Amino acid sequence: MNILDTLHAVAHDYKGGCESLAPRIGMSAAVLRSKVNPNTETHKASLMEVVNITEMADDDRVLEAWARERGYALVKMPVVETSNDAAIVELMGEAWATHGEVGQEICKTLEDKRVKADEVDRVEKRIYRHAQVLFNISSRLRGMAE
Repeated sequence: MNILDTLHAVAHDYKGGCESLAPRIGMSAAVLRSKVNPNTETHKASLMEVVNITEMADDDRVLEAWARERGYALVKMPVVETSNDAAIVELMGEAWATHGEVGQEICKTLEDKRVKADEVDRVEKRIYRHAQVLFNISSRLRGMAE
């Protein structure tokens, strides 16, 4: 899904849709619907409006779509205030599990000797989840550093 289609989905998927989201970002529902419509040439959302939509909707899909279009993988960095050895051990177990899930998904993708786009999407989701766990471990260790 491209960035404009994603913006449209974020605005319309918001609880209550554009009618609910628009007043929260300071515009009418009609204007918002027009600005997020990828087929409308007359109204375009500004960068700051897209940021406000993303923030208000608490939905990172536009950011993820942009990263993907630019060839990047977006991984949310965890914020950790306290940690201990037990939490690290628990996360290591999760890392081993998510690593295994990546391998299983790749094997499933290659079973029929054909690779389809939706299969690659599933592999990428597993890889991103695994990366998030690894970054979580790193952040927790940093929080433990003296």
